[in-house]
Amino acid sequence: MHKKYLYIILVAIFCLTTTRAEKICAADLTNKFTVVIDAGHGGHDPGAIGRRGKEKNINLEVALKLGKAIERNCKDTRVVYTRKRDVFIPLHKRAEIANDAKADLFISIHTNSLAKRSTRISGTETYTLGLHKTKENLEVAQKENAVILIEDNYQQQYAGFNPNSAESYIIFEFMQDKNMSQSVSFASKIQKEFRGIHRTDRGVHQAGFLVLRETSMPSVLVELGYISNPNEEHYLLSEEGTSALANSIYKAFVNYKREGNSVTTKVNLGPSEPTQASRSEKRNTQASANQLRTSETRTAASEKVNPQTARPVFKIQILTSDRLLPSKSRQFKGLAPVEHYKEKGIYKYTYGADTDYNKILRLKRSKTHSKFKDAFIIAFKNGKKMNVNQAIKEFKQNRK
Repeated sequence: MHKKYLYIILVAIFCLTTTRAEKICAADLTNKFTVVIDAGHGGHDPGAIGRRGKEKNINLEVALKLGKAIERNCKDTRVVYTRKRDVFIPLHKRAEIANDAKADLFISIHTNSLAKRSTRISGTETYTLGLHKTKENLEVAQKENAVILIEDNYQQQYAGFNPNSAESYIIFEFMQDKNMSQSVSFASKIQKEFRGIHRTDRGVHQAGFLVLRETSMPSVLVELGYISNPNEEHYLLSEEGTSALANSIYKAFVNYKREGNSVTTKVNLGPSEPTQASRSEKRNTQASANQLRTSETRTAASEKVNPQTARPVFKIQILTSDRLLPSKSRQFKGLAPVEHYKEKGIYKYTYGADTDYNKILRLKRSKTHSKFKDAFIIAFKNGKKMNVNQAIKEFKQNRK
């Protein structure tokens, strides 16, 4: 009997001291969730090299800390690692590990660099699969994909793909990833948490990463920072730095997983002390909502087409955000009207609306190229988002 009471007391103490994130993870033990954590590079592939450290070691340190946090706090989650020690794993094998595990989420962890050491460039960024929209995004993908050159029979394994040839990346142009919205949602959450620990936010981007192309689940590639920046390298090699970065990805994972179980429940796992941005956001939320109501009405109207013609409406998606932006935001200066829609908890902002694809294409090249280099064209039909390739096909057919 004494042991029974002792057990009850210990359980009570555990529940009282469990963090909010731990409670969220432990809330649902009926559904198993599998996450694969991929520490980029390894073995004879050091990745980017700084003055004092190597990318492969930073990646592994953060990956192991992230995995341990999930294993310790999320008993309903299975963690699978592509590597837990300093060994080389080919890119296609990393994807195979995730696919064989029937993973629900794939997280590939990397560290960025530039050819020249400089303190000017720093910060974190998270990528999802897609066509690069800028030269910088292409260079990041080329750097990470170049690892295949040290693999045996890489030309046969990757169907002649040359990571150093821009032409090879055309294969990503019309790739429609069915997990894109979930991947972008998770990537946005990661960047939000990084902002919470005062890391420079370089945003969420798309690029042609082979390791993401081969996976069959929502996937992201995280660039923790620039090892070519001496100040950032010091942070990346520190216990404090790797722990803070791993904890940020862990919080994003908990938030993502929680929303997957109950979309209507919102979880805030940001820093305990509100930042200036978060305080400002709270003050402006209601005002922003009122300002954008007219934009929402305009969006709904522009997406609806005459049922007799039922032609797709093309728009330019210029940016995404995990929070509502004011309609008069400086980011939209020179563009009017800017509309938005919400998808999987992410606000997505668009400019222009026309059934003529060529007009929207010209508008994208003339108006948005310099300011929104990552902008791309999307399509709606009868108020619902549709596959843009199918929309273009219908547009061409309607012109005949």
